[in-house]
Formats: sequence, C-alpha cells, structure tokens
Amino acid sequence: MTITDLSELRLSLYRDPTPVWHICATPYTLLGMDEWVRGFRWISYSDCFDGLHPRVFVPPQPVSATFPFETLEEMNNHLLMHPEVRDHIKKFGPGLATLLFFDERTEELTKELGLELIFPKAELRRRIDDKLETTRIADRAGVASVPNVMGRVRSYEDLQGLAGHLGTDLVIQTSFGDSGATTFFISSAVDFESYRDEIVAEREVKIMKRINPRQAAIEACVTRQGTVVGPLSTEIVGFKALTPYLGGWAGNEIAAEAFTAEQRRLASERTMAVGDAIYELGYRGYFEIDWLIDQDTGELYLGELNPRLTGLSPLTNLAAFAHADAPLFLFHLLEYKDVNLNFDFTEINHRWANPDQMDNWGQLIIKHIDQTKVRLTHAPGSGVWRLKDDGNAEFRYPQTHRRTVDGDREAFFLRIPEAGDQIVFGDDLGILVMPGRMLTDDGKLTARTLRWIQAIRDQFKGPVFE
Repeated sequence: MTITDLSELRLSLYRDPTPVWHICATPYTLLGMDEWVRGFRWISYSDCFDGLHPRVFVPPQPVSATFPFETLEEMNNHLLMHPEVRDHIKKFGPGLATLLFFDERTEELTKELGLELIFPKAELRRRIDDKLETTRIADRAGVASVPNVMGRVRSYEDLQGLAGHLGTDLVIQTSFGDSGATTFFISSAVDFESYRDEIVAEREVKIMKRINPRQAAIEACVTRQGTVVGPLSTEIVGFKALTPYLGGWAGNEIAAEAFTAEQRRLASERTMAVGDAIYELGYRGYFEIDWLIDQDTGELYLGELNPRLTGLSPLTNLAAFAHADAPLFLFHLLEYKDVNLNFDFTEINHRWANPDQMDNWGQLIIKHIDQTKVRLTHAPGSGVWRLKDDGNAEFRYPQTHRRTVDGDREAFFLRIPEAGDQIVFGDDLGILVMPGRMLTDDGKLTARTLRWIQAIRDQFKGPVFE
C-alpha cells in the first residue's frame, strides 16, 4: 500500500479497526491517540481515570504499600501475564502492541497473545540505549558530543590519566540507568571517593568535560522513507519544587521563543543524521534525543539517545503541528504496517521546525518531595482544573487529555496514586499540562507555574505514618 499525502495517512488509520495496545504504568504517554487510530486502546497499571476512560483497561491488583516491581519491564510482563488482561486482549483478536520498556520475556508474551510488538528487538534497543554506544554512533554520524573520553576507571589516578586533558571539572556517566542517578560530577579526589563503588564497578565509563549546559529534547521517527523530526523542547530538570533528585527529569515545554532559529535547525538536522545512523543498524520507528547547549559557547552537543517513546511524547503528539498534519506516532505505526509514504519528509521537517507551527505548552512531573510516608485519604481527579485568584485549584470536569483546557488559568492534570494508596519520598503524584510558558527567560520556574504546583500538591491529603 502506498500513501501519497497526509490526509490519506490520517484517513487510513482512522478507518483501520486493527487493535493497537499501549501497555504501560499509566496511559499518559499516548493520550489522545484513540482519536486518530480507530483500534487504539490501553492496558494500564494505575487507574488514573477512576474507570471512566472507555479505552483504558486496568486489571485488579493486590494492595501494596509500595510499587512492587524493580523495573518497568517487570511491571509490563506482570500485566501481560495477568489473567484478566489476557482475556481482555483476546476478545479483540490479533493486533499490535507498543510499550515504553520491554525485554525478551515481553516479546514472548506478546507473541503468545497474538500481538506484534511494533518496535525493534529488545537486544538492539539495549545496544542503542547504552550511553557509550550512543556516543560512538553519533561520532560515526558526524554529530558531536561534549568533549569526552571512554575507558575503565579504578582510581582517581586512573581518571586523571585518562581525562586530564579535559580539565579538572569532569562528569562521569555509566552505560545505563537514570541519568539523574548515574551521572557523577567530579572535581577532586574527595568527589571521586563519594562515587567510587559505582564507577569502579563499571567495565567502561564515559568521562566528559564539564560544561554549563542548557538541556533540550527532540523526538523523531526513522522510517524507510527517511526521518521525521518533531519540535525542539526545553527540558525541565532538577527543580526542588518538583523533584527531590538533582538531575531528575521533571517536565518539558514547547515554546517558539525558547530557542533560536539556528538552534532549531541544527537540532533537526543532527537528529536526522542520528536517525540515518541507527536505521543502518536495523532500528525503525520512534526515538528521542537529549541535546545539551553549552551556554558559554553556544555549541549544540548530543546528550543521550532514547530508543523508545518517552515522557515528551504527549507534548509532541498533541502539539499544533500534529493537529495540522499528523501526530509523529502515526509515522511509527505505519512503518510497522509496511505502508509506503510517497511524499516529501523534507517539507514536513521544515514546517514542523517553523515557530508558526508551535503553540506554547508545557508539562510538569510532580513528585512527593517530603521525607514522609502518607496514606492518602483524598487524591484529585484527572481532568481539567482551574487556578483561582486565591491560589487554590478547583476541579472543573473529567477529561482524557488537554484538548478542552481554556486559557492560561486552566490546566489538565493526570493523577497517578489513588485514595487509599500509600506514597513515599520520590513517588510520582501526577502530570500537569498547561498552556503558556513554564520557565522564565533565565530558566527559572515562573510564579504561575509555582502556584500551580502548590495548588495541585495541596489536593493530596492523608495522615503521615512510619
């Protein structure tokens, strides 16, 4: 089958009844996709919509004081083995499956259920997800990373011998793991001793010159016809009002004025170059790149590559350009349906990098930042909220995504824990999505953003326990 324009692309998926399942902790990553893809449905661990979303299935779970899984792969496999999930999927017949995280066991389980897992194999994703391998891939593609060297480090003397030419302020990163927890800032032997065990345990680490970065992110989809690239977004990282983790991701914003035209152009071109490079390795579909902009020199460097859907995906797929053309995820879906897209991706990429195609929206990941354990007696509903003049938030009505938010006094909130759940330090409370800028020009949270964060946090109530 060959599709020759975007209207035909949209129509083909709107009419296609093939079941497409997204299996994840919450339905957030691909909210709204059921409005574009007729067969789209979710299997979720958390009941964010209190059973009111007609296409989200949440199986009953045993009561647990804490999240009972060590990894999201383990959680997804649990869902796919759950008897009620298996019965629910079988009612709809053979179809397609998407997940943020999966492993070889997930591949076996989806196959058992008659589902095609529409991502490259777990082994290839793991290889590309390796932060050191990502650097090597980018080097081959002619895309610069922060000046670095890679090697085995057993002592501070090893570190100086390997990376002395990069200066005294260094950043060490391991191959895998949350960058907020597996990135170490080293300026002295004392710093090194603080992280010795984690660093020495690695066969190889990446050692970078420490720069003064501004963080950005961009999503794309590599296909046999080329790479389609979404808009460049700001990364919101480490704010104490949102997360207890210094390097913890806490949201994004897409805003036309956040970057220069040159920064957007370079990020788009270099994302395409990386897309071409991973396609040669056999990778197809959705991916995301974190970029680092050196605020002292203006240089744009590759940070890391995520071969998957990501937390940025809801902003990308619900942006203004997506409503004008098509969500980026549709290109991923059609790549796995073996559909040829016979039109010019260059024109699409140029249009999607145009500030006129962007509307200012942002998202915040709000965590429990107190060193307390709380048994929730009340948790806010998912839907549209309004910020009142007195700084309090009021619930207006249930909603499945941001589409009916009206003006900068309203926002969409997706709640994660329910009343009756127990929350501890670092747990996610929910995701707040709102129009307008979340950051000031100098990179701080705006006063409006801070009021919203506190107003939503105040909605979670319950006694503290030991």
